[in-house]
Amino acid sequence: MTKRLTEVAKKAGVSEATVSRVLNGRDGVSEATRTAVLTALDVLGYERPTKLRGERARLVGLVLPELQNPIFPALAEVVTGTLAQRGYTPALCARTIGGVSEMDYVEMLLDHQVSGVIFAGGSYALADARHDHYRRLTDRGLPVVLVNAGVDELGFPRVSTDDAVAVEQAYGHLRSLGHERIGMVLGPEGHVPSRRKLDAMIRVAGWDEGDAECVERSSFSMEGARVAATKLVERGVTGIICASDVLALGTIRAARRLGRSVPTDVSVVGYDDSAFMTCTDPPLTTVRQPIETMGQAAVDLLVTQIEGVGVLQDELLFEPELVVRGSTAPAPGR
Repeated sequence: MTKRLTEVAKKAGVSEATVSRVLNGRDGVSEATRTAVLTALDVLGYERPTKLRGERARLVGLVLPELQNPIFPALAEVVTGTLAQRGYTPALCARTIGGVSEMDYVEMLLDHQVSGVIFAGGSYALADARHDHYRRLTDRGLPVVLVNAGVDELGFPRVSTDDAVAVEQAYGHLRSLGHERIGMVLGPEGHVPSRRKLDAMIRVAGWDEGDAECVERSSFSMEGARVAATKLVERGVTGIICASDVLALGTIRAARRLGRSVPTDVSVVGYDDSAFMTCTDPPLTTVRQPIETMGQAAVDLLVTQIEGVGVLQDELLFEPELVVRGSTAPAPGR
């Protein structure tokens, strides 16, 4: 007990006597100090006294699908920093293969009486995935914000990059370089952002059913992308638009294993502009997501809900930016 008081006091920046008063529900403590002590208790993983468990902490969950893709740590940095500025303590929950599932993280966050949750890249973006745990949050009336497109029926506020504009930029760039045989490496069939990208491609490229061979699906891994992109290159595709930078790197690897040069024989465009894409060989042409602006907007939307000001049900769309580097060049023979 003494160790717990010491740790909580140090974390909250108050005396052990003050922590004791808060935990015992005594008067003489300001609301700000009381909130700081309870938040410290939550962050350190200690259970609140029974009489205090019904109160939500100023704790916000950020649930990510992974940390290997650099775009997710970048988003986490923005969101956690912005939450701290707004007086909330972030609780980072990153899923791993064979580890804690998104559903389990939701239960853990509910047990900790969080004030709200921000999701990025979760099963909400997969049309054929289970969504029961999201409805648990709805039933509890817990504020939630989703980053990037999800299935419509969940009804949560969303902060998304405009996938249609991203494809228009990438396709226009490749066409300006003379590429006529342009393909796509996308995420799984039920992945909503990938569906949006494909719909945009069908529109801007005027594709019909015969152009289905220009699209390959993959898990969001370099290995999956290599298999998918190999098929496209073997079919004579010279320009490939990918649904993430990780998929683009796998595509470059596929081209090289087939004895093709990037960008001389095959041009590749990624999506995200995650860290170190200037350091790849060649540096990756990609469509940049405005992660800093989107992360701040996600926090603003969540805090607005927490404070009871209102809920914006519309999806906020942010315009991406094409960043041209060394992985694209004029089509062969141009």
